[in-house]
Amino acid sequence: MSQMTVAAVGVHVLDTHVLRVESIPEGSDGQLVDTIRMSPAGTAGGTGVVLRRLGADVHSIGAIGSDPVGDTLLALLEREGLDVSRLVRRGDQQTSASVLPVRPNGDRPAWHVVGANGTLTLDDIDLSSVPGLTHVHLGGPEFLGGPAAGELLAAAHELGCTTSVDVLAPGDPDMLAWIADCLPHADYLLPNDEQVLGFTGAPTLNEGARALVDAGAGCVAVTQGAKGALVVTSDESHEVPAFAIDVIDTTGCGDAFSAGFLRGLSLGHDLASAARLGCATAAQVAQGVGTDHGSYDLDVVLAFAESAETQA
Repeated sequence: MSQMTVAAVGVHVLDTHVLRVESIPEGSDGQLVDTIRMSPAGTAGGTGVVLRRLGADVHSIGAIGSDPVGDTLLALLEREGLDVSRLVRRGDQQTSASVLPVRPNGDRPAWHVVGANGTLTLDDIDLSSVPGLTHVHLGGPEFLGGPAAGELLAAAHELGCTTSVDVLAPGDPDMLAWIADCLPHADYLLPNDEQVLGFTGAPTLNEGARALVDAGAGCVAVTQGAKGALVVTSDESHEVPAFAIDVIDTTGCGDAFSAGFLRGLSLGHDLASAARLGCATAAQVAQGVGTDHGSYDLDVVLAFAESAETQA
């Protein structure tokens, strides 16, 4: 099996999921719900968890608080087998956290605290300390800013690593300008469809993805929710449908797609096959609550990708 050693750099979050929230109770009233659970998440943390399940060696790099929320997040990441020794702890910041009240119809609004994620700098990141590093995945380049993110990814290339980038913020032309300096150093950019259209103002997703390739990204792999994924390079374009499943909660599905796609590439899959593996991985997460739902591994996901029916 192909060895993949990943530095998952950037956004690490503790998600608290509350299932079957029909409304916010009036005044100080209470309400019973089906489930409350916590899971590790974020464009670095969540993707790292799923990569670990798919057989990669994963090292978390980021900033969290010196608080009980951080203690819980560390415990959950360690339970999944991630190396968390490079997560710095801030005494003056809380750990980034989200509360996700999931409505009966599956809608999931969110409350979020940026916390320590907003304090990460290049001084906190030492890629050379990760033994056998093959891949650097940057989740949330907007927190570093484009020039610093570009410097980080350029350093990753100098170490012989493949690079990937996932933006957390909503799509907006100003946000694209803020992170533009990192795109020429991103082998794979992993946005969702709303981000692509918002970043570029393009009339179609394909045109938007091509605009991001023109801006420097080597490959743009876009998630489209229930439609699946679109993968675009300067000379290829592939539409890959999602799998037909009973969806419970889509939290973390984008991170799971990223992990499956990147793991597929590390195993030598072509772009379309890697995207199919990404969609198959997202399908595992969507059938439960949180990025860490289920007990799948690479063999399970590969078998699912081969045998399951798609939405197409």
